[in-house]
Amino acid sequence: MVIVHHLNNSRSQRILWLLEELGAPYEIRRYQRDLTTNLAPDSLKEVHPLGKSPVIEDGSIKIAESGAIVDYLIRSYGQGRLAPPTGGAEYEAYLEWLHYAEGSAMLPLMLLLYTMRLGEAAGPLMPRINGEIDNNLAYIEGALSGQEYILKQGFSGADVQLSFVGEVAKAFGKIGPYPGITAWVDRLHARPAFKMSIEKGGVYNLA
Repeated sequence: MVIVHHLNNSRSQRILWLLEELGAPYEIRRYQRDLTTNLAPDSLKEVHPLGKSPVIEDGSIKIAESGAIVDYLIRSYGQGRLAPPTGGAEYEAYLEWLHYAEGSAMLPLMLLLYTMRLGEAAGPLMPRINGEIDNNLAYIEGALSGQEYILKQGFSGADVQLSFVGEVAKAFGKIGPYPGITAWVDRLHARPAFKMSIEKGGVYNLA
């Protein structure tokens, strides 16, 4: 059985969601953010040196990093679902989106999160940060044009991995100009497996 080290209001929520989509058995080990600092508890460092979530354990295998976890779970439990067949352009596009989510899209959003705490001192950085956020959101919006999910063939692990970008951008009030992303996030949140993951994982509020 897969063990998910789950931190509230974090990227680990999408791992619970993916496991629900796959119908794979899993156990949740819960960790709560500090109410003052909003940081993960030190107990997560006993699971992984970085003290971050998600981390999964599956027998002797332990994996951190959402993209690696999504890839592993789909290969191990997907039975051909939620990823295109290997060896073609569709699979390479899937891999690109899987890595793009954290490799490029989340960086300006995280910079915004941290610089917001600086107040006026962050002023010189904000045009560049907001420009990069808009650049990435426009890219995702374009990819969603005319389709319900990020890949033409339908819902996949790439949507699960990229969902956090849309959710954080929404929490920051950044997706108003992007109706495709707004509808996509709503569509993802309407999926029965997502709703079940919230029931099991607890309140999920990034605002």
